[in-house]
Amino acid sequence: MSADPQLTDLLQAPLVVTGRILPASNHTFLATLGDAGVQCVYKPQSGERPLWDFTDGTLAAREYAAWVVSDHLGWDIVPPTVLREGPAGPGMVQLWVDTVDGVEPVDVVPAGHVPPGFLHVLDAVGADDEPVALVHEDSPALRRMAVFDVVTNNTDRKGGHVLPVASGHRHGVDHGVCFHTDDKLRTVLWGWAGSRLTVEERGGVERVVAGLAPGAALREALEDLLTVVEVDAIARRCERLLRSGTLPLPAPGWPSIPWPPF
Repeated sequence: MSADPQLTDLLQAPLVVTGRILPASNHTFLATLGDAGVQCVYKPQSGERPLWDFTDGTLAAREYAAWVVSDHLGWDIVPPTVLREGPAGPGMVQLWVDTVDGVEPVDVVPAGHVPPGFLHVLDAVGADDEPVALVHEDSPALRRMAVFDVVTNNTDRKGGHVLPVASGHRHGVDHGVCFHTDDKLRTVLWGWAGSRLTVEERGGVERVVAGLAPGAALREALEDLLTVVEVDAIARRCERLLRSGTLPLPAPGWPSIPWPPF
């Protein structure tokens, strides 16, 4: 794993809760770190809502596991994240990301009016029964996130989980419902479905496969956070992705879009 001084602060600096972030299915707090007052997000394990398809009390570890995979890829998708003790008990602590106002990597627009540089995902009906379309930008940074979501089997990539930052990069957050052994990909990033993986994307997936070999560092790190069966499922998904060479299409039998999508 990469050496990052931000991780040291996230792990060791005193954690002070300053407010609750709403709405959220699980307890999610805004907090500050030490004297510097660096902002972060704190999700205690004690505040996790039970889910029918994920083992109770595992969401914080899944959030951290998503950062471990992101760090191994080198794509900087997930902000620096740790597991640590906090005022409400152990949980996930993640560096707060300041976003750019007015930039919407995922958006809803009038039907038939896809902006330049954006891809169409689906047509729908808006709050006032008007025809609308769900779209997302066609950028390498967002496309890498789509590949990452396939690798991690993300079942909740909402539009609000994509954070635009000043550099033009895109961060992804809220990865508590990833890494299920069943295929549960549910995302708003379907604009590239069926398109060929780029050389960079293929190389990233190959790095994950190599890291999941017996005794490899990525496998050992993930087996401390997930079950062995779940880690094996990551390898199978990556190998399937490399065999097909294309980003997947929505599969029948499971909702392909999270609800609500934002």
